[in-house]
Amino acid sequence: MKKLIAMLLVSSISSVLFAQSQEALDLEKAIQIGLEKNLDIKIAVENITINEVNQKIGVGDFFLPQLDATYARNFSNEDVEQRFVNDPEPRTIDGAKSRTENFSIVGIYGFQPENIVVMKRLGQLTEISELDAKIAVENTVASISSAYYRLVLELQRYEVLKRTLELSQSRLDIAEAQYELGGAGKRDFLTAEVDYNSDLTLLVNQEQIINAARINLNELMALSPDTQFAVNDTITIGEPLMLMDLEENSLIDNKQLLIAQRQENVAFLQMKELQAQRLPQINLNGSYVNNTSNSDAGFLLQNQRQGLNFGGNITLNLFSGLTLNRRIQNAKVQQKVQGYALDQFEIQLRADIHRAYNTYQTNRNLLEIEKKNYEVAKENTEIALERFRLGISSYLEFRDAQVNLLTAENRLITSIFNIKEREIELMRLSGRIFFQNSYEELDLPIEE
Repeated sequence: MKKLIAMLLVSSISSVLFAQSQEALDLEKAIQIGLEKNLDIKIAVENITINEVNQKIGVGDFFLPQLDATYARNFSNEDVEQRFVNDPEPRTIDGAKSRTENFSIVGIYGFQPENIVVMKRLGQLTEISELDAKIAVENTVASISSAYYRLVLELQRYEVLKRTLELSQSRLDIAEAQYELGGAGKRDFLTAEVDYNSDLTLLVNQEQIINAARINLNELMALSPDTQFAVNDTITIGEPLMLMDLEENSLIDNKQLLIAQRQENVAFLQMKELQAQRLPQINLNGSYVNNTSNSDAGFLLQNQRQGLNFGGNITLNLFSGLTLNRRIQNAKVQQKVQGYALDQFEIQLRADIHRAYNTYQTNRNLLEIEKKNYEVAKENTEIALERFRLGISSYLEFRDAQVNLLTAENRLITSIFNIKEREIELMRLSGRIFFQNSYEELDLPIEE
């Protein structure tokens, strides 16, 4: 009865993990879904739009004149008493009316030399936002790839535990038959049952691990946590990577390094922008005026003006309390700091590549060893099972061979996963995980 319950439990686990997985999902499709739905990418793309708008508007702010049109009408009704030099008698007007109508267009154009530098700086900020978006894409691709292969690994571990449970079932059947025939004591039978239950517990716990891995992948693809799909059951290792190529590509295509370079340029342009404020500023102004005034009181009953006015001036800052000098000095220090940050990041990037490559190379070297070890452990388990069936070996010998097989197979599939994970990290660090080069346009799939 216990064995029947255990087999039903294993069957229910398999139905949860595999029967509901109706839609196939390969890595390419997972990445496409992630690029369409991932919110970090959407935020980064919107930041590009903000910087592009700032750059376009900056052209109008800095290099186009400002035009203002004004239209005004005023009315008044007042009691007026006037005294004139040539007339001693006061003149009184009750309810004197006056009205004024004015229309004007005023244009002002001011050319500041630092605006040219500002436009260059805005261009650098736009490039930085585009690189930030590409980093978001690369990080998403790397995270989805790693999460996808993690799910594949956990499913492979499930199959390993399932085969281990089958071996434990065979051992339990043999021990039970020997016990019933009197060829072995009850202790051997109970020990086999305890080991079977332990293996069954590992299988049940593996279900939780698989569900967690599936939820993580769904989160990266911005899907519902309970979305079910079937993934490929193998992890394919690519061609061997070369350390020299990875380093060369990283210095050209690593987006974070390119951002550090542009941040140094921004610091330089900020210093030039402040220095340009010492240059003369040219201001031009012009206006068109149409003004009409009517009044019942005064010498002029009507006054009408119409025409163009224009002029200009040159402004040169002579002294601003040393504020500009202080700002320029701070900008020079900031430029130096950005230069140090660029050098530091380049050192860190090289170190990260070497660390990842060492792990990658070690796991590739271990792979052949793990393959051979697995073949030996598999053959040893088959022999131990046959010897146990014939009653010429103890249950301890068989269990030891069984545990060795489980360990060897886990180490083999884990080694393959580690190689793939390092491949993903190395391609990300070299800037080639998604984009062929740093100048490739950011062309993302559109969510339907």
